Order: sequence, then C-alpha cells, then structure tokens
Amino acid sequence: MDRSGMRSTVRDLQMYYNPELHGEVRLDTNTNVLGSNPAAAEFLRNFRGDVNGYPNTYSDGLRDALAELYGLERGNFVVGSGSDEMLDVSFKTFTEWGDGSVSPVPSYTLYEYFMKLNGGRCVGVDLDGEFQLDTDAMLAPGAKVMIMPSPNNPTGNCFRRKDIEEILSRTDGMVIVDEAYGEYAEGTMVDRVEEFDNLIVLRTFSKAYAMAGLRVGYAVASKRTAEMMNCVKIPYSVNMVSEGAAIAAVKDQEFIRRSKAMVDGQRPYLDAGLRRLGFETFPSDSNFILARSPIDHAELVAGLKAKGILIRDFGAKRRTENCVRTTVGTRELNDLLLSKIEEVLSGC
Repeated sequence: MDRSGMRSTVRDLQMYYNPELHGEVRLDTNTNVLGSNPAAAEFLRNFRGDVNGYPNTYSDGLRDALAELYGLERGNFVVGSGSDEMLDVSFKTFTEWGDGSVSPVPSYTLYEYFMKLNGGRCVGVDLDGEFQLDTDAMLAPGAKVMIMPSPNNPTGNCFRRKDIEEILSRTDGMVIVDEAYGEYAEGTMVDRVEEFDNLIVLRTFSKAYAMAGLRVGYAVASKRTAEMMNCVKIPYSVNMVSEGAAIAAVKDQEFIRRSKAMVDGQRPYLDAGLRRLGFETFPSDSNFILARSPIDHAELVAGLKAKGILIRDFGAKRRTENCVRTTVGTRELNDLLLSKIEEVLSGC
C-alpha cells in the first residue's frame, strides 16, 4: 500500500530523529550529563511492587508530590508518558478537526507533528530578530491553541514573561507554555495557572531530572482545565515503576540544584570556546547552545560523528541556517567536544 492509504493529514509525516549508534558521546538530546537521577535509580534497585496489578489510574501519588513541590493541589496536574503525551492530550482536548494551531519558528519540531496527528492546521509564526515572540503575529491567526517553548528549543532563550501574559490576556484559545527545560531557567508560568484558565504549562522528567528512559511528563493547569484533560488522557499511561521513580526524584531537589549549578558554570565556558573557534553563538537559558558553524553544518556534524560525538543539526531549517545545537556538558565533556571540533575544522 502506498501513502494514499494513510489519513490525509498525516501523509507527509516522516519518522523522528533516530541516529544509528555505535557508542558515540551523545550531546544531541539535551539530557542531563550528570547521569541517571540518583533517587530514581535507588528506587529502581529496591522496587518490589506487584506488577500483576494496574498502576494508579491517574498517577495520584505523583500528582500529590508535584502539588507539594509547587504549592498547588492534585487537581492542577495531569501526568502522562512524557510531556509528548501531554502535547497530544492538549490537542485532543481543545481542538476540533481542521482547527488552526500556532507555534513559533523556530521551535520544537514535534509540535507540528502533534497538530497534524490531531487533524489541525499548522501555522508557523516567525520569532523576531532576537528570537522573541511577536505577540501581534502570534495572535493574528485566531488559533484555538498556541504553543511556545520557554526556554525555546532549539534557540535556548526564554521568552519574555510579559509577552506570554499579553498573549494569554488577548486570546480565548488555549496557550501551552512548554517548560521542558524550565529547571535550568529562572522563573516559571506554573504560578499563574489559576489566574489564567487558558494556560497549560508542560514539564518533563526527561531533561534536568535525568529520567528520559522512564518517560514521565506532566501538565499544570487550572483545576477546571486539568480535569478536562484527565478525562481525555489514556488511563494507566504511566506505569507504577516510572511513577514511583518520579516521586522519589521529586523529593530529591538537591540533584536538580546541582544539575543547574553545573550548567550555569559550564555554559559560559562552552560558549566562549565555540566563539573562539569561529562559531556565532546565541544566548541560552538552558542546558544547550545553538551556534552557527564556521563551516558547512552537515560537514561539521558528520565530522564529529566520525570522531565519536553526536550533536544536533539544524542547519537546513529556516531561521537556523547552518546552525548546530549541542548539549552543555561537564568541563571534561566540553573540552572533548571543543578539541574534536578543532580537529574537524583543521581538516577542512
């Protein structure tokens, strides 16, 4: 069967980034370079639960732990299999077939995927010259759902809080603020969810919490909005092992503080090293840096892969022409990356 047998809204979808691995150092996924979350790892080592029984339907234990962390209530939270499930649930809950959805350009590539998966029309709105939101342009299409990652992926910068608040105040549609990298930044929109009934904040355990392999994410919203989303979310989508590990991780905020401190210290070092090698770097509030390469982006990425390091290539996309993105590593990893980049540049 050819692609004519697929639903019309998804015929042009392609498989997601899936590099063939041969033991390379991975600086392409922005996971925590300090390694697995220690509290989650200890929970897994000691787990003796009855896997014959179902997990809690809506992960109430984790929702209670998150409510305590943020000073909210269980009813403010929706928990799922990664924040990607929360994206899917948001579109399923608040859009009809054919509705328009807006996201910035550049931003996370899977936004368009979930829009199309749910039969939506995708509207991309260019960020301004400083990679900040153009509020009037974001609002102009009158979309049912607007989504914006802050810090933004792949540019790394946070959007101005006043711009997000302006968008929330001027639209009746849902506004999703994706804070996948929020632990590395200053400030959050979580504290505004009861003030704005059309605000959904997404968070994940895959980045700073160092639990990407367990696939846990959550949405924070007003209790009324969260209740609607929980009605749509697949029951039991988070298994009991992942939920228990996430609860343990939430209670170990020292690891999060240590992870942020490492990034805060190493990001300027890596940024300076890249600029010394001829890169144009962009300001980042996260654990990664977007940089314009002094040589062809594909040649750089291939050269580093041949030397055992993976970084992410954004050079063929609009607004990030000839750019690559790399995770901020430890001092040892950053020195390794910079030395291998220098070798690739020297060979050109």
